Amino acid sequence: MNYNILVVEDDIDIVKLLKIYLENDGHKVYCSENGVKALEIVENTKIDLVVMDIMMPEMDGYELTKRIREKYTIPIIILSAKNEDSDKILGLNLGADDYITKPFNPLEIVARVNSNLRRFYDLNNNVNPTGSKTKLIVGDLVLDIQKLSLFKRGEEIVITPTEYKILSLLMKTPGRVYTKVQMYETINGEYFENDDNTMMVHISRLRDKVEDDSKKPEYIKTVRGIGYKVEKK
Repeated sequence: MNYNILVVEDDIDIVKLLKIYLENDGHKVYCSENGVKALEIVENTKIDLVVMDIMMPEMDGYELTKRIREKYTIPIIILSAKNEDSDKILGLNLGADDYITKPFNPLEIVARVNSNLRRFYDLNNNVNPTGSKTKLIVGDLVLDIQKLSLFKRGEEIVITPTEYKILSLLMKTPGRVYTKVQMYETINGEYFENDDNTMMVHISRLRDKVEDDSKKPEYIKTVRGIGYKVEKK
């Protein structure tokens, strides 16, 4: 299936390169050189995924991510020359689903675009992946598979599509330990070298949302040297 991809980047050479590769893969590509225009496109056009730079005129990528997340759940991939862990953590915490640093291989961009599209749209087209179950319950956490919503003690917790997939995987089999590679391959279908740190950020963000004290997690446990599990309750 072909999708509408928005590329937000003020470097015209990068825009042309991504446009060629994404269109060659069958997608329709919209382009914007700044965040303000990009937000207008998102609000007036059916966009399925956004690839954006951070450093842009008028509205930077961080602010654009925040503004998109106020209304939309579409996948967001940040593509930036800012390669410090703090930059990646900030982007993911604001709601981005993926973070790729420049310089980049355009074929990897296409692969990540497609894996994020599969992850998001498979999630929405298969709202009952556990068969007869419509809810996954662990302690005070209730993951509603039909509504794609998370509740804790009756209060809804807003999570991103990526966070939903991670939590759904872990909550289906409480007590089972998943390695980072297993989690990424299950969620994304593909694993890249720098995905270890990205998964750590997603887990950290989930803990901030679901734990009473994220420094002393009761639900999402780290199994040192192996991976993660949801503790049985």
